[in-house]
Amino acid sequence: MTVHSFHLAAVPPSSTARALTRPPTSATVPGLQDAECLASMRLGAPTVSPARMQLGRMAMFATWRDEEALDAFLTAHPLGRRLAAGWHVRLEFLRRWGQVSALPEFAEPAEPGHPDEPVVAVTLARLNLTQLPRFLRWGKPVERQVRDHPATTLALAAMRPPRTIATFSIWRSTEEMTRMVHGRGEHPGATRHSDAMAERRRKDFHHEFTTLRFRPLAEYGEWQGRSGLVPGGIRDRD
Repeated sequence: MTVHSFHLAAVPPSSTARALTRPPTSATVPGLQDAECLASMRLGAPTVSPARMQLGRMAMFATWRDEEALDAFLTAHPLGRRLAAGWHVRLEFLRRWGQVSALPEFAEPAEPGHPDEPVVAVTLARLNLTQLPRFLRWGKPVERQVRDHPATTLALAAMRPPRTIATFSIWRSTEEMTRMVHGRGEHPGATRHSDAMAERRRKDFHHEFTTLRFRPLAEYGEWQGRSGLVPGGIRDRD
């Protein structure tokens, strides 16, 4: 069964820089369909700050033929061994909006998501650099909204210069995430995300953009001293 994974690890900045410029591919890693290697970012960080692009903290989002291929990468590949020392979650695809040409086609899920189950959201975008000021103006309030939302257990962004931006968030439930997306809530700033999406539809910030929703299957390891980041007691294997 096709499986997706999202990885976070503290690595030497040189390792991140190498992965950004020469990421693993299907030609170099058996069973890998696609990998997006990125430097971690802290959501809501000032535009010019060390927290905006953290080469010492690497993120990778990947699609695999099966779990055996992922296990082999984490065991035998130099980058995989570095990532194995961090944290990652294995994912089952649920829904997709938009399109990024580099991503493979995703198989339809065996069963749909349920409103009360935990969910992982990934966005991937290729930014139109001429729209960077607009993107920052509308996007940074949304970053803070997602980062500080009580229903997220982990929320971060990542980037690969000059134009690739990704976000990753884990939510207690699909219903709570959907309420945030559509601006439903009593707290101040509840409509930031829906307002930004309306502005993107009016004039896009990106050349390509996709939002992906996944069911978490299993998580491994720790990130910044935390484990059990996915609610609901899924498998946790070291």
